[in-house]
Amino acid sequence: MRCPFCGNDDTQVKDSRPTEDGSAIRRRRQCAACGGRFTTFERVQLRELVIVKRSGKREPFERDKLARSIEIACRKRPVEPERIERLVNGVVRQLESLGESEIDGQVVGELVMVALQALDPVAYIRFASVYRDFREAKDFETFVGGLSDAVNGTKGESA
Repeated sequence: MRCPFCGNDDTQVKDSRPTEDGSAIRRRRQCAACGGRFTTFERVQLRELVIVKRSGKREPFERDKLARSIEIACRKRPVEPERIERLVNGVVRQLESLGESEIDGQVVGELVMVALQALDPVAYIRFASVYRDFREAKDFETFVGGLSDAVNGTKGESA
């Protein structure tokens, strides 16, 4: 593993232990050249996933990009980082279990929205506003109105 401080390829593992949920191995490393210490995580990857965007463009799946978008949606919300990590792990496992190497970006977005809806309603709306490309206040109103109807068990009926 290359040192992030000096770029040296010679680093030593000082400590290894599983993460809390057992989905990765956390390794503490030290650089032989500069003495810098850093942490790496090792995860099982069942297959190389490729995301097919709406435009048709194909991109390699990036777990960190998924995690960042979920963290942004949860910013300043009472959601512990461990719960976000479990959510990301769950989405990745679901994607890998689909058995496909190419996955439509819409599938990823829908899986994240389902998970966020159960985690935090504000984070869910934030993510949906970007994912569904809300352009004006009316888009929010329609979306939140649909949420209220679903919670109350109605389908937009007026009293």
